[in-house]
Amino acid sequence: MREEVLGAVLAADKNLSRDEPEVAANIGKQLEHMGLETWSISVRRRIRDAVARLEPKTVIQTGAAIGHLSAWLLDHFENSSGLEQFQLIEEGNRFGVILTRLCQRYSSVPTKVVIGAPSLLTSELKAWTISRTGDSPILERADVIIVDAPAERLAGDIALMLPLLTDNGVLFTTEPNAPSGDRETDDPEVVGFNDWMELIRESNETHHLAFAPLFGGTLVAWLPK
Repeated sequence: MREEVLGAVLAADKNLSRDEPEVAANIGKQLEHMGLETWSISVRRRIRDAVARLEPKTVIQTGAAIGHLSAWLLDHFENSSGLEQFQLIEEGNRFGVILTRLCQRYSSVPTKVVIGAPSLLTSELKAWTISRTGDSPILERADVIIVDAPAERLAGDIALMLPLLTDNGVLFTTEPNAPSGDRETDDPEVVGFNDWMELIRESNETHHLAFAPLFGGTLVAWLPK
């Protein structure tokens, strides 16, 4: 049954290495020095397992930052075939330079670094689909989409990216933490979490969803119905 597919996709792959790739480990040290947050190794490993199982031709990763998760995927794709393009989307030019160097390290993998916010890039994509002039700002469709964003913006970015999934495509993210303590209703984290709950409710009508609790976070996946 199609609704059971995600359970298999999110299972651990015991045939793949459980160790962090050397390049990814070095990026993790850079993140610590820069004071930046990252998804837990359990989440990163499980996404790599899922992507390997899906064998996508096209992948979009938003919020790629300096490429911690990207390095796990690039390490896998370097030793596999069938990938046509891996787009790494990041808002900042400074991180874009770092991502470009990372992609050069894995030169055999077909990658493209795109600078811009998902909201801007998806708007540009809509305009491009009308004119079809020049290159598409981002991939029109992707077999795998990974979304990482601050809690207050996460639901909005996912809602923008879900329409880009192919018929059998899967979108991955991590569940945001519920705001703690006394908060005002207009607190950005409260608003963002409410948006998340609304996204889950609405997308459940059009997509199958699955949740995989892991050490350091809960991995969430969407598959079109």
